Amino acid sequence: MKNIIKNTKLEILIANYFRILLTVSAIISFIRVDYLDFFIAIITLFLTFLPRIIANRNHIKLPASYQIIILAFIFAAQYLGELNAYYYKYWWWDSMLHTLSGVILGFVGVLLVYILNKEENVDVYLSPFFVALFAFTFAVATGALWEIFEFAMDSFFGLNMQKSGLVDTMWDLIVDSIGAIVAAFYGFMYEKKQGSERVNRLFTNFLSINKEIFENDDKIDKSL
Repeated sequence: MKNIIKNTKLEILIANYFRILLTVSAIISFIRVDYLDFFIAIITLFLTFLPRIIANRNHIKLPASYQIIILAFIFAAQYLGELNAYYYKYWWWDSMLHTLSGVILGFVGVLLVYILNKEENVDVYLSPFFVALFAFTFAVATGALWEIFEFAMDSFFGLNMQKSGLVDTMWDLIVDSIGAIVAAFYGFMYEKKQGSERVNRLFTNFLSINKEIFENDDKIDKSL
């Protein structure tokens, strides 16, 4: 219980720190009449609240560790990447974030199987292999949709989200796939009751704090 409270306090501290930085960036950008950076800062500020909003609307509890990971990713992608030009300062920044997004979305894909299974009108039971395949496909498909979004923004608003065009897009999809493979592998190992205890804890933490949602599901391990 003490660890949960400690992690929640850490999440709140990190979230508020990020939000203060983003608010300051938005004010500075507005004063400088840099409306693109102002818009990015405002959107990013909103994104820091989005995970909890989505979770609350769907009556799902997010572990503090999930919140911290999501907030850190948003901060790295938008505040450091866009507002502080890390995408241009460090050639590997974009690839690193796409790899991490593949991992994160892959984990979401694994958990999505459990979330779908709680719906009364959806009967889902997948073998460990197909859970991993679904996680991989979900992550790569989401990455592909993001590339379409980047292309649309560049085409209609004259931005430069794709950087070097086709080469950037292909490398983004490749590293997205690498990250998705990593997450799918750990999802497979979790379903097989094997794998790293530390990684497995990411799954069990989510399932345990949402136990009331899954308690009537025979496919969920009741020992959580």
